[in-house]
Amino acid sequence: MDVLQSTSSSFLASNSSSLIQPIMQGFASLFLLGGLAFQTILGFPSASKARREGEILKRAVDDFIATEEPIALEQLLANIGSTGSNVPGASSGVVVASPSKSDPDYFYTWTRDAALVFKAIVDRFANSYDADLQTKIQNYITAQAKLQTVSNPSGSLSDGTGLAEPKYNVDLTAFTGSWGRPQRDGPALRAIALIGYSKWLVANGYTSTASGVVWPIIKNDLAYVAQYWNQTGFDLWEEVSGSSFFTVAAQHRSLVEGAALAKTLGVSSTAYDAVAPQILCFLQSFWSSSSGYTLANINVNNGRTAKDANAILGSIHTFDPALGCDAATFQPCSDRALATHKVVVDSFRDIYTLNSGISAGSAVAVGRYPEDTYYNGNPWYLNTLAAAEQLYDALYVWQTQGSIEVTSVSLPFFQALSSNAAVGTYTSDSDTYTTLYNAVYLYADGFVNIVSQYAASNGSLAEQYDRNSGTPLSARDLTWSYASFLTAVARRDGVVPAGWAGSDSTATSVPSVCSGTSQAGTYSAAPAPSFPASQTPITSNTATTTFTRPTVTATSTGPCTTATAVAVTFQELKTTTWGQTVKLVGNVDAIGNWDTSKAVALSASSYTSSNPLWKGTVTLPAGQTIQYKYILVDTDGSITWESDPNRSYTVAKSCATSIVKDVDTWR
Repeated sequence: MDVLQSTSSSFLASNSSSLIQPIMQGFASLFLLGGLAFQTILGFPSASKARREGEILKRAVDDFIATEEPIALEQLLANIGSTGSNVPGASSGVVVASPSKSDPDYFYTWTRDAALVFKAIVDRFANSYDADLQTKIQNYITAQAKLQTVSNPSGSLSDGTGLAEPKYNVDLTAFTGSWGRPQRDGPALRAIALIGYSKWLVANGYTSTASGVVWPIIKNDLAYVAQYWNQTGFDLWEEVSGSSFFTVAAQHRSLVEGAALAKTLGVSSTAYDAVAPQILCFLQSFWSSSSGYTLANINVNNGRTAKDANAILGSIHTFDPALGCDAATFQPCSDRALATHKVVVDSFRDIYTLNSGISAGSAVAVGRYPEDTYYNGNPWYLNTLAAAEQLYDALYVWQTQGSIEVTSVSLPFFQALSSNAAVGTYTSDSDTYTTLYNAVYLYADGFVNIVSQYAASNGSLAEQYDRNSGTPLSARDLTWSYASFLTAVARRDGVVPAGWAGSDSTATSVPSVCSGTSQAGTYSAAPAPSFPASQTPITSNTATTTFTRPTVTATSTGPCTTATAVAVTFQELKTTTWGQTVKLVGNVDAIGNWDTSKAVALSASSYTSSNPLWKGTVTLPAGQTIQYKYILVDTDGSITWESDPNRSYTVAKSCATSIVKDVDTWR
């Protein structure tokens, strides 16, 4: 994804300042400065000042991501049994919500959390093959096949009711204590995660594995959705019994995507095709045109406003880049989703001390819902990151389609960021597009910057952070928090998941009349999974992925204008260990002028064990020749230089405003 845009399509320079140790707490002043940057973007102070302050904010976020990303991945994997270092005793493939065993005790596996975590893992794996991640995916599939057969207080597999059991012990036995049951999002989310891996298998020639090993598990979950979708249950926060936007959105996606996979595998999709449109029809009930936002829960009477991060999470977890800004499916850049983003975020502005003095249109700490009292009601890392992720999703689509549409519904969202925003469609060669794009990008980065400020000094992400002091609290090392960080960073980097809607009209076509149509399902235990060895990709890029890094360029009716500045993406292959960072330094100011404290921190967003790629983008003058090297910064701040001689690179003079350089290898 491009960073800040200009009408000439040049990039904002992305050279990063030196890392501050400890990595998180040093961002407090930058957080305040970020608020000022957003205020200036509103159009009051000078544009040059706004751009300068925006650049500082972006550098702060770049540095945080470069350091936090390997920590997040390491800690996420450490919470997965049986080899995870944080969760001894957990069975193979089991995602433990948190290592915390008291105050609160989260040492269980939730179907929802596990599915969302493995959806993030599957997307990462599909983007860049990693044999270690593949093994974990296979172990997860094996664990889920067993869990489906475990009778529990919600029911059993015989009639499907047991599939809605929210959580289990980490040894794959039933949790029999009192809880909010049933929770109907779990089967849909698990199906989505397994469908994602099945699509990779099919694309790489392993259809028999998808059909014989994974599909029997998916089939049970889809049967559950088709049969029970129109019954109420507990929401994702496990507190409200009713109809949840997050649950219904996931259910619709699972049947649409499941029907497409069924057709590919040559099995019946009749039930899914019949029910999916009715779920989409019901999904429209959550939009309140009179209130101007998506209601998180309906068919309830709990006295709440229904302003809830549930709606933001539902949007990002049903994101399909090919659907554009479709409102019926509440896509992240739709006017409904943007209006809801504003309402939900604004609901926390005045209730948290942390958010005091931060103006409208600036990022703030985001919790679950304003009436929350759990642990006194605090912001959550995963919800603050979700607020950023929705905006990165939107930016991706706007870049891809080359325009931003402002409707009367989304106008308040845009006016909070740019006071001159007006209803209309703005193409990428317009000043208005540039202003809005830049403002949204900085707004999104502001949420990540808040997480950087309130994360623990060692990079760990708990469930919540205190509404007054920002101190991490509740469950430590929450697996879902780490997954949310990784997906938000991927979207910021222009890495998006494969779409789910395809050309199937049930994905976006809302029936004129809604009905509660359901289809009784049949359920059977899946055979114990057995995966053939060496299921490697047939190509480096499979048909199931849409992982691109789009570039917005100004249109022209005549010959192009030679770029004066070029965004050069440097890439380096270097195997690192937990906590290490690779940086770029050289003989010009943009890359530190050989001062390691000013070196550019590279991102590990595409790093895998088989492809240890670090990358970063720096804006350089066209025609300039530079000398540079890569350095390795260890956890204690010590620096290792790669060997001589210096590398050399000349920036090409052309119409291109961005270049991806050939990959370098550490020496």
